[in-house]
Amino acid sequence: MKIVKKVLLVIGGLIALFLIIALFVKKDYSVEREITINKAKQNVFDYIKFLKNQDNYSKWATMDPAMTKTYRGTDGEVGFVSAWDSKVEDVGTGEQEIKKITDGERLDFELRFIKPFESTEKAYMTTENVTEGQTKVKWGFNGHMNYPMNMMLMFMDFEKMIGDDLDTGLKNLKAVLEKE
Repeated sequence: MKIVKKVLLVIGGLIALFLIIALFVKKDYSVEREITINKAKQNVFDYIKFLKNQDNYSKWATMDPAMTKTYRGTDGEVGFVSAWDSKVEDVGTGEQEIKKITDGERLDFELRFIKPFESTEKAYMTTENVTEGQTKVKWGFNGHMNYPMNMMLMFMDFEKMIGDDLDTGLKNLKAVLEKE
């Protein structure tokens, strides 16, 4: 009986330690990637503001060609929602909504993940002139993990995981736009 009690005390102590450490671990993270595209800024922005075009360059859109997609509203305008439902766990179920458009400059959208986990995160894409015919595109993602799940930020490299997917999407975007 004493051994069971000691084991339970050790387990309880480890759980308490875990919860105490989680109090001091950051809860927010952000990832941003950029690429230069050999196209005029307005041409690039006019393409990325349409969420349906992400099917042509986003890594996540290509992970399950059989996913179901639905749309609400007018693409390229605030309030447009693009929803997806996939049986592939890495894709899951969710939707994104255009929240704000600063024409020619910035597109803000909200990602609402439903499966395999529930979460609401903010993302954005920006465009800026490099030269008359070159545009720098930045794609960013801001996330939040509530206590005590924020402890996962110590063990998971979101910068690499999400960053690699953003890099792939931006390279695909460059290829699509420079082919035109």
